Amino acid sequence: MPARATDARRAAVLGKPIAHSLSPVLHRAAYDELGLADWSYERFEIDEARLPGFLGTLGPEWAGLSLTMPLKRAVIPLVDEISETAASVDAVNTVVFTEDGRRLGDNTDIPGMVAALREHGIEQVDSAAVLGAGATASSALAALARICTGEVVAYVRSEERAAEMRHWGERLDVEVRTADWADAEQALHAPLVIATTPAGTTDALAGAVPERPTTLFDVLYHPWPTALAARWSMFGGAVVSGLDLLVHQAVLQVEQMTGRAPAPLDAMRRAGEKALAER
Repeated sequence: MPARATDARRAAVLGKPIAHSLSPVLHRAAYDELGLADWSYERFEIDEARLPGFLGTLGPEWAGLSLTMPLKRAVIPLVDEISETAASVDAVNTVVFTEDGRRLGDNTDIPGMVAALREHGIEQVDSAAVLGAGATASSALAALARICTGEVVAYVRSEERAAEMRHWGERLDVEVRTADWADAEQALHAPLVIATTPAGTTDALAGAVPERPTTLFDVLYHPWPTALAARWSMFGGAVVSGLDLLVHQAVLQVEQMTGRAPAPLDAMRRAGEKALAER
């Protein structure tokens, strides 16, 4: 169980770099909506070397932590238990501190992806394409393990990356076929396309969007829209954004850390949109 929501509590997001993180905006909006006036949420720039020492300084007032790169794997040896979801991709983005002092690690990115897709009417697909092969791509495969009944084609730039994606496919029980990035335009015809690449990487694909696109899940949220997402929308396709993912995974974090459910999704989304508009 998380710490009592009636007490003054602290939470934070850790990572490096961290100044860009929208997590404080989202979590504080949730606290305001839930009436948790004594709760605070901060950000700390922490790398792998500093993480053990930082965790050692945290007192009983701490309710939880959000973790971004490069800490999602580094934190695993430092918690008492991790969920099956986190273990499936060797990545923890949420740590909840229990009343008896235990540290519980979870991954809300994966169910957050599923929830974001569900909000846009995507409950199940018979095939999908993934652009990229980094840590977010493995989370995308874990999400697809829950909703995709057939093949997932991963478009990557090297055989090393291809081998990684096939490994994750075997581990997550997802049928993964890899293809060269040079053929990435073919991905745009899949029933669901998940773009997990850094800003600018998919811009060159915008001109290849089909006349009747299906659903694009682009995990970026700033700058937004990406060239690919803008073109996709112009042609009438459904677009799920990185902000959708960020809000849904934060909703799950708030619920775990505060013990209050449901978390205020709409208020958190409005706060995120406002913050992005001001950047």
